[in-house]
Amino acid sequence: MYARRLGALAYSLLFAATGTAAVEPADDILLDKLAVGDYSRRGADTCLGCHDEEEPFPTLDVFATVHGHPAVDRSPFAMGGAEPPAGLQCEACHGPIGDHGRQILPDGVEREPILNFGERGNAEASLQNGLCLQCHQTYERARWAGSAHESSDMACADCHRIHAETDAVRTMTAQNETCWGCHRDVAADALKRSAHPLRDSLIVCRDCHDPHGTDNDKLNVRATANETCFTCHAQMRGPFLWEHPPVVEDCMLCHSPHGSNQPALLVRRPPQLCQACHSSPGHRSLGLGPDQLPPRPTSEFLLAKACLNCHGEVHGSNHPSGNLFRR
Repeated sequence: MYARRLGALAYSLLFAATGTAAVEPADDILLDKLAVGDYSRRGADTCLGCHDEEEPFPTLDVFATVHGHPAVDRSPFAMGGAEPPAGLQCEACHGPIGDHGRQILPDGVEREPILNFGERGNAEASLQNGLCLQCHQTYERARWAGSAHESSDMACADCHRIHAETDAVRTMTAQNETCWGCHRDVAADALKRSAHPLRDSLIVCRDCHDPHGTDNDKLNVRATANETCFTCHAQMRGPFLWEHPPVVEDCMLCHSPHGSNQPALLVRRPPQLCQACHSSPGHRSLGLGPDQLPPRPTSEFLLAKACLNCHGEVHGSNHPSGNLFRR
């Protein structure tokens, strides 16, 4: 009786977590089983009789994680847990086993389904995520609903591996590879001549973006792109006596954050980048008089480092002679 009440509670929590009652899973049997809550008395002992390390999808590594450790509070395998899904073991995530473990079927005949995740998922992402959010509805995932990844019908298990001893997406060495599985353009940018050290895993996507959702553009961890950049590049923050307006507005006006074939992550090479805003005619290096035309198409002052030959502090300067360039 307690298991049935618990199943009904898990069913109601599921739709409270997804924020909608219009979820239509791939198989209505899964919803019916969650509503009835016919949980097994033997728990994981029933599942592990078949799902051992000899299976194509081994599961025993779950006991090396917080999900499978009986001493972790509110884990599915926690002993004596008072709140769902504590104490339900495998069925806390995969739903009631029902007749799945009791059927004797000939080869080629499928068993009664249980809820599967990730590559083997047999239900819509909203249903899969609802099970995860019963426990993981914390401040880090409070903005998941309506986020870019949730709106793209991504499931938690598309990125996370629960049965693996180490969840790759939570490690410095493998997180970027996980993200690049979808974001191939970013993977290509990371291989360009000038790039943040993403391919060396010295920084990871999570340093700048929150995959579980934010109120900010591009899932940035800070309110603006500039604030996100300043978490590492604080020397560019200012305030400066002589400010460069594009720097104050948006770093992305001049820099490509994931990688560029130009130096310093620039979107274009100087002086073309500078001349997108600053017109070269009339510049004092051209030596124009009242009735003169430029003696040549370009000035020697625009060679090599171009504008940076003179204007070295392009992000802003406190130099006392800065007003010489404002007359």
